[in-house]
Amino acid sequence: MIKRGISHVGVFFLYLLSLLPLPLLFIFARLLYYLLYYVIGYRKKVVRQNLIQSFPEKSATELKVIEKKFFLYLAELIFEIIKMTSISKAETLRRVKFTGLQQLEAHFKNGESVLACTGHYGNWELGTLALGLSISAKTMAIFKPIKNKIFETWFDCMRTKYGNIFIAMRQTLRGMAAYKNEPVLLCFASDQSPTREETKYFTNFLNQPTAALLGVEKIAKSTRRPIYYFKVNVIKKGYYHVEVLPMCLEPAKMEEFKITDLHFNFLENIIKEQPQYWLWSHKRWKFKPE
Repeated sequence: MIKRGISHVGVFFLYLLSLLPLPLLFIFARLLYYLLYYVIGYRKKVVRQNLIQSFPEKSATELKVIEKKFFLYLAELIFEIIKMTSISKAETLRRVKFTGLQQLEAHFKNGESVLACTGHYGNWELGTLALGLSISAKTMAIFKPIKNKIFETWFDCMRTKYGNIFIAMRQTLRGMAAYKNEPVLLCFASDQSPTREETKYFTNFLNQPTAALLGVEKIAKSTRRPIYYFKVNVIKKGYYHVEVLPMCLEPAKMEEFKITDLHFNFLENIIKEQPQYWLWSHKRWKFKPE
């Protein structure tokens, strides 16, 4: 009961915090950065090892710069997500701009559903919220449930408040079946690490063998739905531009695993442009092919 009470109080506090303007929240983010990086050292070893393995060509000094930039952005991202609790439609659309959505609308006009790929790069949560306000079809996103049910409910309310539909990863096919008679955009952030039991394929990603989820490829091949990649660019603090790029328009013609390789190639190129905006604190390389 005590834990539940603390969690409810925490959620209410996050709502109150979200009412503050984002520029003010970014001041708190700077304080959180110092706390995470210099005091707690939150997953610093994980981040450092991930960067060393991913960029063997970079010097220790260069890697340290990326490391610090990442932790600062992580702190800002946390407050951006908190802000989403009360953010208006107008502010959402002001902070996230898209180009290339007309490609998707052409499919929707023909009654066709589309698959969207991205990664945990930039503010993927805010981007998905804005996406649902920017297209004519329903936006469905696949997510991995959070263990804390109170905070999962908070996240769910935040994510779906403007009509987006979120489906737990293991319920993907059931969720798709519920909307089989209308065009939808099904969104995947497929750079998460699968469990050892789920791992069927390793792709080469950031200079190392990487266990890959195959959900996008399997669904694309079975449904023949085209895939578009959503390339996120951080314009400035709190503002994003998302470019919609055709990734695979005829998935049925692709060899096995090629779609998965394509997704990771797109993501790797984006990460190399501005590496500080990817989620380096994730334990992405927990095991190797052997």
